[in-house]
Amino acid sequence: MTFFERAGRFVRESREELSRVNWPGRKETTRYTTFVIGFSVALSLFLGLLDFLFLQGLERFILN
Repeated sequence: MTFFERAGRFVRESREELSRVNWPGRKETTRYTTFVIGFSVALSLFLGLLDFLFLQGLERFILN
């Protein structure tokens, strides 16, 4: 099999596989996106709070 035959076969099989994929609908995509954004914001706030608390503790430890 030549390179071009293998490449053509790959493209055909990829298209077949993509036709079998169960794509999420608009509502489901919006729900997942909202969850990911909310989780990211919550995690960043939590890590920011931990960073602030550790910094305050370290400053008090070093200054005293």
